[in-house]
Parts: sequence; C-alpha cells; structure tokens
Amino acid sequence: MIKILIVDDEPLARDELADLLAPEADLQVIGQAGNAVEAIAAINRLHPDVVFLDIQMPQISGLQLLTMLDPERMPHIVFVTAFDEFAVQAFEEHAFDYLLKPVEPARLAKTLARLRKERGPQPLGAIGGNVPLTQLPCYGHNRVYLLKVESVEYALSRLSGVYLVDADGNEHFTELTLKTLEDKTPLLRCHRQHLVNPARIAEIRFGDNGAADIHTHGGLTVPVSRRFLRAVKDALGII
Repeated sequence: MIKILIVDDEPLARDELADLLAPEADLQVIGQAGNAVEAIAAINRLHPDVVFLDIQMPQISGLQLLTMLDPERMPHIVFVTAFDEFAVQAFEEHAFDYLLKPVEPARLAKTLARLRKERGPQPLGAIGGNVPLTQLPCYGHNRVYLLKVESVEYALSRLSGVYLVDADGNEHFTELTLKTLEDKTPLLRCHRQHLVNPARIAEIRFGDNGAADIHTHGGLTVPVSRRFLRAVKDALGII
C-alpha cells in the first residue's frame, strides 16, 4: 500500500485530488494538510511514501517546506502547481514529478505508474538543496507561528520532541529535527541533544573532566560534551 499525504491551501483542490486517487486499490490517502507547518507535523507523524505538494502557499511555500524536512525521512515529492514556470524549479529541486492544475486523470496515471515502479526511499539529500532556514515553524496552544533563527539561544531534544529556547528561557516546540536544524541553520552541535547559536555565545567555562558549559548572552547554560568541544572551539576561533 502506497501512503499518500496531500498538501494544498485550497480545500477544494485537496478534495479533487483525493477523489482522483480514491479508486486506486493500492493507494491510501492517509491525511491532508492546508499549509506547510501542518504538513511538517503530518509527515513526521504519518510517514507518507508520497506527498502531493502545492508550490504556492501562504507564508511558507512548497519549495521552502522541502528545506525543513529531515533528509532521512524524505518521502517522494510530487509538486502540484497551476503555473508552468514552477515546473523547471520543481525539477531543479529534484522532485519525483510535477502535475499542473487542474490535475488531468491521464497525466496523474503516468505519475502513479512511475511511483509503483519506484517504491524505494527518496535518495538522501536529493531534495531541498542547501537553502538556509531563516524562520522556524513552532507550535503553541491553539496556534502555529514562525520564530526567527537569530532569536534562538539554543535547541534541545527530549523524549517529548525538539524545543527552541529564546533569550528569555522560553521553550518553543518544533517539528524540525536537530539534524535539520544543524544542516539548515547556523546552530552548532555542542552535545548529542543540544545545538547552540554561536552568535549568542558569551563564554565557555571549562570543567576538570574535559567537558564544558556554554553561557549565552541571555544568561542561559548549555552543556558541551567532550566529543563536540573541539568543533565548538574551532567554530569560535579558539585555539
């Protein structure tokens, strides 16, 4: 069974595509999302094999969404767009395929035939390029919002998920993984479960056991393990 997620800010467009896919016995539409932030959560939670992704969406476009996904969890991406000019960019982003709106059944059938032949995982690093993230999607009580990277003191991973911590010590839950944050932002790995914003480092205090602590400009403390201490010192130009 091929699991599919549909992402489009237009409910009618989502429903029309779902109706076209419904007769296919080996396909299952496991969810829909109306924007990129909802899509990140759905991809991480549902693990679809394929995402039919609208390119033009408010705040975060479909192309920008790809930069926020962990390459180790990357599904096949089929872009759906109303504009021919986006097709070239879609292929530059190494999408599996693209469809023009309104989606024609015959053209969709060709995409599905290719998907059935290529059921394996998307090649790592094939999508998203090296475009840096400047705003990070976060989730609060009954709301989603974007946090600027420069506002982050550090990031940490817990069993409950990944959190971004600002200068006031407030924690912001995000669906982005530490690997995505490490690869796509200036945040620097300093511990297996921590990344730190190098621009917010005030000082490093060294311990007797070879480990250390980072103290940020916001007065927060971030652990540094021996494994990553050399990399942190090199990034800061410390001999």
